[in-house]
Amino acid sequence: MNYANYLVVLLSATLFGAAAQAQEPTGTLAKIKKSGVITLGVRDGSIPFSYLDDKQQYQGYSIDLCMKVVAALQKQPGLASLKVAMNPVTSANRIPLMANGTIDLECGSTTNNLERQQQVAFAPTMFVVANRLLAKKTSNIHTLADMKGKTLVATAGTSTLKQMTILNREHNLGMNIVVGKDHPESFLMVETGRAAAEANDDILLASQRANAKRPDDYQITADALSVEPYGIMLRKDDPAFKKAVDDALIAYYKSGDDVYRLYQKWFLAPIPPKGINLRFPMPPELINVLARPTDSADPAAYAVVPDAQKAASKKR
Repeated sequence: MNYANYLVVLLSATLFGAAAQAQEPTGTLAKIKKSGVITLGVRDGSIPFSYLDDKQQYQGYSIDLCMKVVAALQKQPGLASLKVAMNPVTSANRIPLMANGTIDLECGSTTNNLERQQQVAFAPTMFVVANRLLAKKTSNIHTLADMKGKTLVATAGTSTLKQMTILNREHNLGMNIVVGKDHPESFLMVETGRAAAEANDDILLASQRANAKRPDDYQITADALSVEPYGIMLRKDDPAFKKAVDDALIAYYKSGDDVYRLYQKWFLAPIPPKGINLRFPMPPELINVLARPTDSADPAAYAVVPDAQKAASKKR
């Protein structure tokens, strides 16, 4: 082989190697391909999004959506035999466990906001909630102003806890804000009289009320304190993995009636373990975002448009 031919062979090999290397997955995709396992961060008591049933099995709306993502990932080269591991997380540790690589997708009830986007990324919004208060009917708490000088509970690590702290100061309410380690403990504090009300996302409060020993003893305030999007959380600065997750969810959102059947399964039909129906119609804001997927943390992005209101009335 003469020198010119040698250079041609060497250059071809270099380019081939670079192309092969460019096609190799990086970040989370490389991590799960190497291990053969994708780890989902799941919750013990975020009904109906992510929770343990009476058989100690994790299930819920968010977990079902994450499994749709897993099914799409398994179609990628080298990931056909990808296994799923469930790793319990809390409101307080979910972001650190995502950042340090313990979990790959967080399948819970996590609000996507600008502060969190500095630390993690979010898939297209899967739910839209409003923050409200839950209290016993006998307490006569109908607005935030009725909480002046009383004890309020919110769950550790939630955006609601931070919001209530700010509102307490801004409105000079003088509330005693206590912290529940998780959503069940927060509700227990209201149930046992240690707190006059719980601040939380309306769907979580509706779930707590529906599963209470005496549901009719409780009421949820009408006034929305904020509107917030929920999203499946993933690591920041991993564009290849985010694209794979986003593509999977957007395809599912636009798959026709499938996503609405999934919603009906968890919010408009009896769910385990008690067979309770939450009877929570799909919010118009969610109808809107399913039609126009976005991962925006701006509440204004979820303003209801007339078409979404019409669609919402048809789906109810």
